[in-house]
Amino acid sequence: MPNWTTFYSFLEEVNQVPVTDRQALVYTLLQERPAWPWINGQDVTFVYVSLGEAENVAVNLDTLPGDPPFAEMENIEGTNLWYRMLTFAEDDLLDYMIALNDPMTPIAQEQDIVGRINQHWMNDPQNPTRMQTAQMTVSVLRMQNARPFPDWSKMTRIQRGTVYQHSFSSTHLRFQGRKLWVYTPPGYDDAGGVFPLLILQDGQWCAGPLQVPYIADALIKHGRLQPLVIVMVQSGDQKDRIRSYVSNDKHYASIEEELIPFLKTKYRIDSTNMGIGGVGAGAIAAAHSALKNPAVFSHLIMISPPLGRGLAQEQLRKYAGRFQSASILPRRIFQSVGRYEARGRFYLPGQLLNSILSQRGDIAYRYAELGSGHGLVGFRSVMPEALTWAFPGQAVNDQG
Repeated sequence: MPNWTTFYSFLEEVNQVPVTDRQALVYTLLQERPAWPWINGQDVTFVYVSLGEAENVAVNLDTLPGDPPFAEMENIEGTNLWYRMLTFAEDDLLDYMIALNDPMTPIAQEQDIVGRINQHWMNDPQNPTRMQTAQMTVSVLRMQNARPFPDWSKMTRIQRGTVYQHSFSSTHLRFQGRKLWVYTPPGYDDAGGVFPLLILQDGQWCAGPLQVPYIADALIKHGRLQPLVIVMVQSGDQKDRIRSYVSNDKHYASIEEELIPFLKTKYRIDSTNMGIGGVGAGAIAAAHSALKNPAVFSHLIMISPPLGRGLAQEQLRKYAGRFQSASILPRRIFQSVGRYEARGRFYLPGQLLNSILSQRGDIAYRYAELGSGHGLVGFRSVMPEALTWAFPGQAVNDQG
């Protein structure tokens, strides 16, 4: 039996003993509960175990108000334990970091944010659930009713497809030698015939931290996803993404006249069964292509598309009207938005688009609202649902 059923009960006991006896209780607590944060209903306790270096410690969460978005921790006198208790919704799935000895100055005024992050921010040493990107590793808070967040790469009893890497250049978009990852499903080499095609933007994320190939393997095994070819196209930097992805006919032309012909020379593609998708601005690029030619792109995935206030807002605000007035749309559309994404850029315009598409009787449409912000953790958590809806496998079809 544990000594404490809640962190509150631990605090009550530790505050009743002399300061010199408190560290022993901390050791017992950490032995009982080696993995944190401690989730009890909607109450969550974060801890940090100091090695003597901590002058101030904070939980760094983008969903917190203020600049910086920190919740400062409190040290239990006489111990090396710092803690902070916060309340969350039961379906929240959020990434966070621990800020150690941060200057606590506004991030908006920071001239060297990269240096500050490298020096003072870290993933939570007590939390084994993490997400690693090329830039940093973040910790993941998963509440009890949140979407699952497994490491799909560790599912070893699943037959794997193959990911091929190519170099791709575009005359329309004036870039050379970007990486192109192509996933073929298990059994592709032994099977005859052609396969559906899904084109995803921001291939460096899809083939990396979003784990799309691993997710596809698992979904195909269980009949949730139709075996298909998935193409993941590397993007440029953030500035280039906005310029290339938002209402850019040259991007559409590059896909239609350069990418798809290239793929057809190397892979068995079903030209009558193709889809396109993306996350963030990549979802806008996908929407633009699908709206221009729904006969070609009959499946559309839009994960957290920016549809309102901010960069390129004049073009972005037109998308709701474009969907509403379109005589023909892709026959299967998936859309999601995070509850904690910027309201004017993502959340409210995302709800507006949902209201428009929900009224269309000529499409199969799915909308998902996540307890997440605008980040790769939320994107990865909803990717299985997006893929399954866009290209449902036999098990899904059998369920009706």
